[in-house]
Amino acid sequence: MRKLTMAVAAVFMLATGVGCGTIGRKVFKEPVVNFKDVRVNGLGLNGGSLDVILSVYNPNGYKLDATKLTYNLMVDSVQFGSGQLDSRFVVNSGDSSEVRLPVTFTYTGLGAAGRELLNTGSVNYHVLGDLTVGTPLGDFTRHFDQVSRFNALRPTSR
Repeated sequence: MRKLTMAVAAVFMLATGVGCGTIGRKVFKEPVVNFKDVRVNGLGLNGGSLDVILSVYNPNGYKLDATKLTYNLMVDSVQFGSGQLDSRFVVNSGDSSEVRLPVTFTYTGLGAAGRELLNTGSVNYHVLGDLTVGTPLGDFTRHFDQVSRFNALRPTSR
């Protein structure tokens, strides 16, 4: 009886055009990626380095194994930095993980944003990118897009 039920289900899926990928996408819940913080590591004559901190929450009933993370950082409307996270990370079921994205930047093209940061101590920024995770149902890519304001005069708690 069980084999008959499985055969009927398989025929139904083939007849309606539903494949494993479609079923996987319906069962998979996208992770929630939120911007958490920006930490300036250092400033020099030509540029500097900072870390963009993201919080990744997994609403699924299984762990997510991140296989790729790409990102783009805009300051106001100017390209500031971009890159790809090379190390893998795991987000357990129903849990969050903090992800640190290292960004190296130059001051070229950032005159207005640099002046705003020096004059007011804060600047608007925009972090966007894609997170690819491996699951028992296959790989899924989730786009994230967050806008906020960095205030150098009021450091965030760590």
